[in-house]
Amino acid sequence: MNQTTITPETLDKLARFDTPTICNVIELFDVRPRDSGYMDGRIRANFPELPPMVGFAATAAFRSSAPPAGGDAYGSFTDQVDRFGDLPGPAVVVFQDLDDPPLAATFGEVMCSVYQAFGSPGLITSGGGRDLDQVRALKYPVFTGSTICSHAYCHILHIGLPVRVGGLVVHQGDLLHGDLNGVTSIPPQIAAEAVEVAAEFVEAEKIMLDYVQGPGEKTSAGLAAVREEFSAVAAKLGQRVRRR
Repeated sequence: MNQTTITPETLDKLARFDTPTICNVIELFDVRPRDSGYMDGRIRANFPELPPMVGFAATAAFRSSAPPAGGDAYGSFTDQVDRFGDLPGPAVVVFQDLDDPPLAATFGEVMCSVYQAFGSPGLITSGGGRDLDQVRALKYPVFTGSTICSHAYCHILHIGLPVRVGGLVVHQGDLLHGDLNGVTSIPPQIAAEAVEVAAEFVEAEKIMLDYVQGPGEKTSAGLAAVREEFSAVAAKLGQRVRRR
């Protein structure tokens, strides 16, 4: 789990921006390769109309293809929510479904209602989900790889260990941001500054958007000029944050 303090105010500010903007800003800091740190297209938002989800990963592994080896299928469910309090903020539940392909739904209305009641802002699974009408009514964001109607022999195998979802290795406590565009992790050491830079980056993008979306004739020379202006502003932002 990361040890960097991230305040509720920073989380609130992060939720005001879409996930692509957050990804763009992370690139300015040059703290990781541009082709890493986010989930691939296998993980999609079930409710794209909902606002961005921000929180800290509460990881778990899941399986439904065979009965659990003794005990209650939901035996670690209460342990899972008990551990939410160990995180530095709200828990985004992240499941890796170990069945290949996924055989049954990782979650339904009951599980999502419980997680939400314990302060969770959303759930991600490499497997499937169900009860989607009911979960949508909760306004609880879920990100899945599929939709499956049954829960079969669902059981949680472990909690709090690293998982791999959508090509991204997620550790307990990782800071995650997701919306209709997908899910990214945010390096905790840049989170507070990144959210302040995000507003400046959005303004910089308007240099190009105002030109191409505004009135008047468009020319390749005009486009080149605004692109150069935007690139210069973005470069200065990157130089500024990398110096700190």
